[in-house]
Amino acid sequence: MDEAIRIRLEACAKTFGDGSRALEPLDLEIHAGETVVVLGPSGCGKTTLLRLIAGLEAPDAGGRVLFGDEDVTAQAIERRNVGMVFQSYALFPNMSVAENVAYGLRVRRRPAAEREARVAEMLSMMHLTELGHRRIDQLSGGQRQRVALARALAVHPRVLLLDEPLTALDAKLRDSLRTEIDRLLRRLGITTLYVTHDQSEAMALGDRVAVMEKGRIAQIGTPQDIYHRPRTAFVAQFVGTMNRLVGRAGGGTLEVPGGRLPWSGDASAEPVEVMFRPEDLRIVSPDGADAAQLNGTIVSAFFLGDRTRLVVDCAGDLVAVDCALRRGFHPGEAIALALDAGALRAFDCTEAAP
Repeated sequence: MDEAIRIRLEACAKTFGDGSRALEPLDLEIHAGETVVVLGPSGCGKTTLLRLIAGLEAPDAGGRVLFGDEDVTAQAIERRNVGMVFQSYALFPNMSVAENVAYGLRVRRRPAAEREARVAEMLSMMHLTELGHRRIDQLSGGQRQRVALARALAVHPRVLLLDEPLTALDAKLRDSLRTEIDRLLRRLGITTLYVTHDQSEAMALGDRVAVMEKGRIAQIGTPQDIYHRPRTAFVAQFVGTMNRLVGRAGGGTLEVPGGRLPWSGDASAEPVEVMFRPEDLRIVSPDGADAAQLNGTIVSAFFLGDRTRLVVDCAGDLVAVDCALRRGFHPGEAIALALDAGALRAFDCTEAAP
């Protein structure tokens, strides 16, 4: 592959003809060879961001898109040399697998020998060598996605853009292809932007994850940063599962429905809202060495294989608890819980709705 390049967006906003604003002015840098996953709900602007990089949309006046030091803002998509993979695959049904992979090379008028060598290389890389002669309608969903990847990479793109590439596949196949894509991107070292609403994909594939909210980047950081150190209530709630409790602080504790939590923050006359992950809670014996901090009653228990997800009623507030104990749990069972003060995250109560 060619040497990886960095991508920069400077003050890029996007307003459509009807006046709707898809993107607020934002800056973003993707380092050379880095995979940045853009994560967010439908309508947050993540696909518009990808289309700006591709050249399928132009930013509002004043915005700039740069590949390395080259300003490509006014360049058409065919001049930017980007590879794109879509949720719908966008393969040509009237062509064989090999012909689909060769399409971009043929458009670029590459010599026949070069095309054949490159197609053979891509089919081998994607484990499709034995399928080169097949029609697209003879392939499974996973095989079609591999063809789409091979076609995108065949032209030696400077940048790889993937827009919800695994959404149409079943869960088991998504997991398998996610592993293959991760291995491929690490091997190639190509600068990549990957758009998804799937948190598992984002956590698994991103060197960094950019969480988008209403046309803005709410937070960008490593998957670990995004999950363990969310900066806003929106990010905390969107990525993974978060419990929310409101209580009153004083004397080193936070009085909440069902008990008292350890609290290292300031005492306040105003209610304090805290969030914490289900895995941060541990089950304790009320008369054991660890004093119970929350008490409640199990409402539901869902066995998930590697853990059991409990839903616990704590004096009217429902709390999710992830437990690895290999025993059965039953609705109506009393349960005592505890967690460390460092697991609590406090945010502005008005910042995000449940």
